[in-house]
Amino acid sequence: MTRRHDIDALRVIAFALLILYHLAMAYVDGWGFHLKSTHTTPELQWPMRLLNGWRMSLLFLISGVAIALLGPRLAAGRFALLRTWRLLLPLVFGMFFVVPIQPYCEAVTNGYASPGFGAFLLRYWQVRPWPEGSFAGAPFGITWNHLWYLAYLWCYSMVLVLLKPLLDSAPVRRLTGRMARSHGLFLLLGPTAVLLLWLVWLAPAHPATNTLVNDTYQHAKYFTVFLIGYALGRETAFWQRAVDLRWASLVAVCLAVCWYFLLEALGRWLPADSSLRTWPEGFWSLQSRFCEMLYVWGVMLTLLGWAKRYLDRPFRWLPYCTEAVYPWYILHQSLLIAALFWLKPLHLGPVLEPLLVLIATVAGCLLLHEYLIRRVRWIRPLFGLKAANGDISRRHAAVTNARA
Repeated sequence: MTRRHDIDALRVIAFALLILYHLAMAYVDGWGFHLKSTHTTPELQWPMRLLNGWRMSLLFLISGVAIALLGPRLAAGRFALLRTWRLLLPLVFGMFFVVPIQPYCEAVTNGYASPGFGAFLLRYWQVRPWPEGSFAGAPFGITWNHLWYLAYLWCYSMVLVLLKPLLDSAPVRRLTGRMARSHGLFLLLGPTAVLLLWLVWLAPAHPATNTLVNDTYQHAKYFTVFLIGYALGRETAFWQRAVDLRWASLVAVCLAVCWYFLLEALGRWLPADSSLRTWPEGFWSLQSRFCEMLYVWGVMLTLLGWAKRYLDRPFRWLPYCTEAVYPWYILHQSLLIAALFWLKPLHLGPVLEPLLVLIATVAGCLLLHEYLIRRVRWIRPLFGLKAANGDISRRHAAVTNARA
């Protein structure tokens, strides 16, 4: 496998942003979450909207790139088995042993469960439906909450196994090679047009659900960027084009944001008798949606270009963080919600409370990963890690030899 430090660094950054985003979800006013603080504010909506457009798309794009970098050496059957082991095992383990604290806190807060995590857990493990409104996923009796990404990524990986002979064929490789070397305007607007098509065609009738079986729009969007990552990520010319376009794509992102905000301002403050009000609604709506998708793809292309330019180097912190990112992802939201559940009754205020929730989340992830997950061989696969830790094994061998 060709190791790409910039891709590893981007993955670490993306998951760090995910922790901050989920923390903000507890404090943003008007948006639903599993547990809300009493100190909510609508001021968080705008920065979160800017992040929400591309945060998960970037993760699926990076996943496609990472698979592309595996190269042709990994057979399809072995790849499918490895992906199943690395994705479904942590998903199932997480749903039964990591996530349950989230529906417990949610159900107690909503008045559908009595305090006492042990009793709740025994009931939860029976996988029987709960009363509607108990917690997200109550009708199914169990939930995956933030771990939905693993289920989606596993499905896309299995579809990729089926498509791989076609995607790796000579005609398709020639086509993707030409796309990678194409004009910068095409690289910017081509994927934007596809994402815009899904937004206009599918999003109105198929809102996001994160339930896998009834999530048509999100599947179209996420699988598209996943395939783009796989198809273009293996083309050397694409990475050079991304670096060359990093300033132009950044400017395009800024223009898309400015035009989007201008359209929103016009919609709110334009006088009722303005002639612009007589223009077809579809004219304004299409512009707004185009700006959304140009922003989403433009941010991803910009990040790829800047990361390739400045992050493709062996930072000392990167190997540790690359390994830690999967366990931290699995743990973070459960720790966050548990911390908020226990701190909320203390009425600590709108500054101290979120600060302590963040500290508790980061500290919990750090301690559990460092002193339990990465050091216990049989626990490592449950959090998506390889069973053997080379660094720890070498240190243990060195100590043993020294004693001998």
